[in-house]
Formats: sequence, C-alpha cells, structure tokens
Amino acid sequence: MELPKVKSVTAVRNYLLHIVFTDNTKGDYDVSDLAGKGVFKAWDTHDNFNKVFINPESGTISWPGELDIDSINVYCAINNLDVDSYLRQTYHAAY
Repeated sequence: MELPKVKSVTAVRNYLLHIVFTDNTKGDYDVSDLAGKGVFKAWDTHDNFNKVFINPESGTISWPGELDIDSINVYCAINNLDVDSYLRQTYHAAY
C-alpha cells in the first residue's frame, strides 16, 4: 500500500492550511503551534506563510527558505489517526 501524497495545499488564513491528498482525504490543518518558533518565524515576513507549495522532490508541504512539515503527520491528524499505528499498518499491508 502506498502512502498518500499531497495533491494540493492552500493557505486559508494565517497558520491554517487546507490540504487534499491523492486518496481524496481533505481537511484543514492548524500549524499555529509552530508559528513564531525557530525557523517558522519566517512565516511572518514577506507574506511567506501564504507562499505554501508542494515540494516537487520530497512531496512535503513547504515554504520558501526550505521550510517544510511532514505530510504523514498532517494526514494522520486530519484522519484522527496515530502516526506510529498508521505506519505499521500501512507497511505491514505492503508485505
């Protein structure tokens, strides 16, 4: 079983993303807990948060300056799934 990939991502407002995955899972994901911390301070300059995109090489949700968040964690949060259990189940089903 292949892990779903990010199909589209849009900044709805500051620190809220709307994400659609290749398996048609969709939902909003709040990243406000990261805002203003470490490298994510860059979101607050030059309207960077709204410049969100899908990194073509890694498939991650990304921003200018090589900022990204893990799409599997986002997928699991939207689906209310435990990440470790989901990965064990997904990889076990693949073998």
